[in-house]
Amino acid sequence: MTSSYRDALEHIRRAFPQPVSDPIHDSYFVHSIMRALDQVDALKMQLPTLGPVVSGDFAEAQNAELPAEMSSVEAVTSDLVGYLRGITISSHPHTQQNVIAPPTIPSLIGVLLASLHNPNIAWDEYSRLVALAEVESVAITARMVGYDPQQASGTFTFGGTGTTLYGVKIGLEKACPQAMQKGVSDDVVVLVSDAGHYCAHNIVGWLGIGTDQLIVIPTLAENEIDLAQLADAARAALGSGKKIAAIIATMGTTDAFGLDDLQAIVALRDSLVDEFQLSYRPHIHADSVIGWAWSVFNDYDFQDNPLEFRPRTLRALAGACRRIRHLALADSMGIDFHKTGFAPYISSLVLVKDRTNLQLLMRDPQQMPYLYHFGDHRPGMYTLETSRAGSGPLTALANFRFFGEQGLRVALGHIVEMTQLLREHLEGHEAITVLNRDNFGTVTLFRVYPPDVDTFAIKRQEFEDPAYRETLLAHNDYNRKIFDYVHAEAMAGRGVVISSTDCYRHTQYQEPIVALKSFIVSPFVDEKDVEVVVAKVLEAREKFV
Repeated sequence: MTSSYRDALEHIRRAFPQPVSDPIHDSYFVHSIMRALDQVDALKMQLPTLGPVVSGDFAEAQNAELPAEMSSVEAVTSDLVGYLRGITISSHPHTQQNVIAPPTIPSLIGVLLASLHNPNIAWDEYSRLVALAEVESVAITARMVGYDPQQASGTFTFGGTGTTLYGVKIGLEKACPQAMQKGVSDDVVVLVSDAGHYCAHNIVGWLGIGTDQLIVIPTLAENEIDLAQLADAARAALGSGKKIAAIIATMGTTDAFGLDDLQAIVALRDSLVDEFQLSYRPHIHADSVIGWAWSVFNDYDFQDNPLEFRPRTLRALAGACRRIRHLALADSMGIDFHKTGFAPYISSLVLVKDRTNLQLLMRDPQQMPYLYHFGDHRPGMYTLETSRAGSGPLTALANFRFFGEQGLRVALGHIVEMTQLLREHLEGHEAITVLNRDNFGTVTLFRVYPPDVDTFAIKRQEFEDPAYRETLLAHNDYNRKIFDYVHAEAMAGRGVVISSTDCYRHTQYQEPIVALKSFIVSPFVDEKDVEVVVAKVLEAREKFV
């Protein structure tokens, strides 16, 4: 007689993909996945969400307990699909919410394959040829941005924050040799613009540098770092005996696609090395997690324009490339394939120009006695993570193979073209002011004004004149009301999901500027969808006259 434990074990074994080919069970596995996809598809409707938005009871969630008995694959599948209710569909043409890209089918297959056999790319012994996919993805990206793939290297990590963390950590080791072993004993600073990602604050805190040692440099009108103030701050720090661990150059901000002048920053760094006779070269990390993709246009023939982009789109692409083509000057950079690379979370790569930089992070093999005894690829000896999933490189490689150069240009060019069309439509109404009209990315920030406001002058007045403080604050509240209305309409299936920012940037008198934000990332967005944005904004304005 079979014991109850053995009966239960058989039930458990059926819930796993079989280790040896079993056509009947393999069909059951495929059917289980198809059933989950069917249930997700049943949630789709005209709204840009999977079913109506459902508020989560987080207090009740804290009462969750481990069930006493086993369940079934079918029951768990239905349960899990329920957690997707109300989630925004990133590929929907009425989703212009944030830089959350819809993943391609090849990249989703990459996640499935990596999850199915669970490779750990810390070591090729545990990942075999999936580790090769990481090396190939690194080489393709390196060549794309202008690094020498024979000299460059990189590692997939836990997100955009992780890429900048690696960059600053390498810089810290350059400025303070053996900081890994001895800690940070010197006064060290990191410099970044005020448009840079807030992860810089987390990173200097987690590395023990301290948030007080993060020097935030103001930006100019187009959200690029003020080079004169950067030079003054760097000289002041070095002159007071401090060391510069890193300068973070922002190459495509989330809010307004600000592009720092990386070429000038590198020239400044080089002059500071000579001026102060530094024994190290301050590390320059390019936070290019969004902007990296524009490098696919580095050798595009803008004169002949073979893809026939509209003139305004062509100018935007060329304008971005004038800065992005200098990415190869950075010592390291961050790449998010899950943003402008159309891959699912998480697929982030930190890329270093000189692979020997990674040796600065190397651990003593004696600290890892049960790992890395042999093999050809052992990045786990220097990575922060001991466990790294193979999904990141497989999804990146899948999209490189699927899109190729032409496909990446078409996908990126299209969303830039839709962004330019949106700005044209917005600017066609005197009640609306586009705040970043000359910007080259796929994000549009704009403000809406009540009647009798001179929208041609108000942008400069609100930004520069302290006498307009109360007017600015009132218009901030007005734009919040506009956003609330547009959002509510979208959730009712009558509009487009956009987002807002409470601080597009600060005025010269240090008040935040609230803005509505459209972030176009989906290839399904077309001109009729951007027209809906404008129509809903104007409709909202009529409600709040």
